[in-house]
Amino acid sequence: MTGPAETALPDGFEVQIDRRCVRNGDLRYLVGGSPTRVLKLSDAALGMTSADGRISVYDAATRGLARTLLDSGIGLPRPMNGPNTDAVTVVIPVRDNQSGVDTMLAALADRRVIVVDDGSAVPLRVPDGVTLIRFDVNRGPAAARNAGLAAAQTEFVAFLDSDTVPTRDWLIILLGHFSDPKVAIVAPRVVGRRLPSGGSVVARYANAHSSLDMGPTEAPVAPGTALAYVPSAAMVVRRSAFLGFDESLRVAEDVDLCWRTHAAGWRVYYDPIAHVRHDHRESLRELLNRRRYYGTGAAQLAGRHGTTAAPVMATAAMALAVVGLMTRTRIGLLLASVVALYSMYRTRQLLAGVPGRDVIAASATGRGIGWGLLQASQALLRHYWPLTLLAALVIPRFRRVVLQLAVAEGAVWWLRDQVLQSRPPAVGPLGFVLMRRLDDLAYGAGLWQGVLTAASPAALVPVLRL
Repeated sequence: MTGPAETALPDGFEVQIDRRCVRNGDLRYLVGGSPTRVLKLSDAALGMTSADGRISVYDAATRGLARTLLDSGIGLPRPMNGPNTDAVTVVIPVRDNQSGVDTMLAALADRRVIVVDDGSAVPLRVPDGVTLIRFDVNRGPAAARNAGLAAAQTEFVAFLDSDTVPTRDWLIILLGHFSDPKVAIVAPRVVGRRLPSGGSVVARYANAHSSLDMGPTEAPVAPGTALAYVPSAAMVVRRSAFLGFDESLRVAEDVDLCWRTHAAGWRVYYDPIAHVRHDHRESLRELLNRRRYYGTGAAQLAGRHGTTAAPVMATAAMALAVVGLMTRTRIGLLLASVVALYSMYRTRQLLAGVPGRDVIAASATGRGIGWGLLQASQALLRHYWPLTLLAALVIPRFRRVVLQLAVAEGAVWWLRDQVLQSRPPAVGPLGFVLMRRLDDLAYGAGLWQGVLTAASPAALVPVLRL
């Protein structure tokens, strides 16, 4: 399928410049997006922009500026309205979860709903007014969602898993984004249900740090960026832009759909203001088995999307600096310093004319090396842990480094989560580090299982760019 035939934003659509991209209140030079870039606004563009960084679309010039900001990731969509909720059918793929269906249907009163029974042992029951499609044998969530959409008659379809419950106004918030004709998929934030006090560490970790929760920051979704995909547990799609889930995939079908949709020229967006609550697994065995299962999808993605599915992506220079720092030797530190200085020099040259370019170059280099260290640590502890374990058993010095990384990496993510979430931690630092390490071991085991099953190491090959 080709991309959208119409891309013009409608009159009344607004775009807000992300305040994180503004330096010292100066809107002329904008630094941000994913990947990071610099945009310089002309005098004419500044004249279309309010003092707080908002652009309202009303003619060809404002339409072009708004689209440029959206496509760069520096502008955040602020649609004024969207399709009516009557233009949406909710599709619920389910297997053996009658209670979940009952709860969901109670929350979706007065909505068009299609329940797809994906081979339940005991056929599901639905009330009058709800369409039921029954598979005699289990065909997987991708096939169930495709069948539900094919039976829908509306232009927009919302996919909700049977163990989720949408919160109030979730659909109205998401539908607004479809006033942009390039938007094909919008997803809400999937958060854990409210737990009674005193729950186990496993339950609290699963509830607060689910792999379905994409976090509190809105963003465009694209491979290779900070937000590479959104889960199909809860998403709304434009029927005319829907490419279909790959029914041969029993896992990672949502990642595959997002990447194919982006490649076709459509936009995928994540709006965490809209919430859907999810019943997460509370047993350690079930939680880790689910993480292992997710890991098996990496090999299938690598077979379809090549290096897009690489576990590590970095520039050769940054990789060199990170390796130098991780050796914790004088030569390694010297090497990392040289690379950092060169990176700052090159970035400073690219920012010619930008006020405060020295500070921006230093900050960008520091963030790059910091993120590189985190990515390398995660790769050693998650994707490559069988090799890491083997090396640690035979190299005492490396063993100490791995133990220190295991604690430091978890502590950094715990602290980062507290800053972003601005709420009391669901799990203390020790419990979080322990659960994160178990989480990584399970995912990595699934990754290697998938690689061996596919007889291809593609999902383990890092990508280094010059």
